[in-house]
Amino acid sequence: MKVTTITTLSAARFNYVKIETDEGLTGVGELHPASGTGGTPFVPRAAVEYCAEYLLGKDPLQIERHWQHMFRRQLFRGGSDMMAAMGAIDIALWDIKGKEAGKPVYELLGGPTREKVRLYTHLGGNTPEALAEEAQVRVEEGFTALRVYPFGDFGNSDFEEGLGLETMSYTGMQRNAVERISAVREAAGPDIDIMIDVVNRLTPAEAIGLGRALDSFNLYFYEDPIEPENMEQWGWVAEQQPIPLAMGERLYTVYQFQDLLDHKGAAFVRPDLSLAGGITNVKKIAAIAEANYVGVVPHNPLSCVLTAACVQLDAAVHNIAVQEYPHDDDSGVKAE
Repeated sequence: MKVTTITTLSAARFNYVKIETDEGLTGVGELHPASGTGGTPFVPRAAVEYCAEYLLGKDPLQIERHWQHMFRRQLFRGGSDMMAAMGAIDIALWDIKGKEAGKPVYELLGGPTREKVRLYTHLGGNTPEALAEEAQVRVEEGFTALRVYPFGDFGNSDFEEGLGLETMSYTGMQRNAVERISAVREAAGPDIDIMIDVVNRLTPAEAIGLGRALDSFNLYFYEDPIEPENMEQWGWVAEQQPIPLAMGERLYTVYQFQDLLDHKGAAFVRPDLSLAGGITNVKKIAAIAEANYVGVVPHNPLSCVLTAACVQLDAAVHNIAVQEYPHDDDSGVKAE
């Protein structure tokens, strides 16, 4: 079997890579916008074309061989756009491999370690009352884990335009976060896992203060309090406040995750299959996390194609803690 065509496709706000073969088998992978986040992923698409020059005519079942070649043929390797292209291609190749074998991909990854995958979903809302109302709805739907933006909905235009956090005093920011999380905890009840995502908005000192202020709510994890580049600072924040940290959606290589773990900067890692080199690379990231007793929470902000890929990996990896589910109506995925 040989690869005959590799194309990029767009549907709504989502982007995909489609790989066709001479035996009629087709694979689809989701393409992360990477440096084009918020717009069209022009650079990842070009990176797909670059990888296609190598893959055309090759056996699609030799996935590890192709992954290593695409990664190591780059002199300046490891950037987000190339890793996004490789992630989409890798997912599509695993899709073909599963179809060729007549088995789900998790069987090819070593078989299932679980029968079900626990999901968490996002809560939207810019007031404690709105967050509490949605928390009740999601719990009634069966979710046992909920993630909250503690400063208001990340999609809120005021927040996006810098009219929220950037003009708020640190004391006011902390008070608002406490009010929001308190409302969610009261509405969801004592047995629901609650996580917060700060979207890299804080300094290390601010992150430590917020973590201490929210300690009484028994949060499952505290995601992306600071920017992702300085692993020593991640280790400091983890040490100085009580809530387990989660990070990794903006990392793409196994070496970056190893650096994070060496600095004891996270209790949960958050690799994105569509950005961190696909199933092949994220399984390796999960393995080094397992060696450090660290849970894996795959980042999943896109469509049902990425969700399906995540679930295949989740089934085969022991240290998956919980799976992000975007609960987005235009993704075509149902919570059940």
